[in-house]
Amino acid sequence: MRLATFLPPGGGAPLAGEVRGDEIVAFADGSTVLDRLASGDRTPAAGDSFALGEVELLAPVARPRAIFGIGLNYAAHVRETGGVLPEAPIVFMKLPSSAAAPNAPIGAPKVIRRLDYEGELAAVMGAGGEVAGYAIADDVSARDLQGREPQWTRAKGFDGSCPYGPWITTADDVGDPHDLALRTWVNGELRQDTRTSDLIFKVPELVAFLRETITLEPGDLILTGTPSGVGMALDPPQFLQPGDTIRIEIERLGAIEHSVR
Repeated sequence: MRLATFLPPGGGAPLAGEVRGDEIVAFADGSTVLDRLASGDRTPAAGDSFALGEVELLAPVARPRAIFGIGLNYAAHVRETGGVLPEAPIVFMKLPSSAAAPNAPIGAPKVIRRLDYEGELAAVMGAGGEVAGYAIADDVSARDLQGREPQWTRAKGFDGSCPYGPWITTADDVGDPHDLALRTWVNGELRQDTRTSDLIFKVPELVAFLRETITLEPGDLILTGTPSGVGMALDPPQFLQPGDTIRIEIERLGAIEHSVR
């Protein structure tokens, strides 16, 4: 099942529903995506139907309670940055206000001069501290702030720095999350091209590591890390500029695409 939050044609209040092929069907009982994640309910949607191309997709959960980022979690990315393979997951936080719609334009505060993309597989939590599904995310990062500030809160957690979606595909429809193709393009140029099999710490390891000290709740996101091919590692480095377009695709999960303001 693919769970989405959207604005119907002509506007109005956001609705939640199930994406089926080229259409989206609203939940007749008024339940939200977060409700479905928390309950585990997979009853097919039975409300009004809309053409997928005529609705505006929003962030599946508008303000996740917590967004956990994982640093240096692809072996090839560690090599391109000249780093050392971590012995344990490197965890940082993005703020709830960093969550954004999958197609929402990115706007960087004036203090940021080196804006970068990070295409990532996001695990979405359900009830009982278990993974309910998966989505695509862009861990937009300010490399200048990240390089000079030991804590990454400002560099990674600024407003709108986590477009994600386009929907949440439930775990039962994904299969093995560690064998998915992940690709990122900037202005049509392929920058990241890998498989999630290159992850150093797999999803169950990340969940177990976080649960050692934190109660994970429905709707929480775990951004599992980015592969090689980020802008800062290119020769010469290529940072995002106003007007650039980033597209991220992950096998079985769809695609998100957004521009830079």
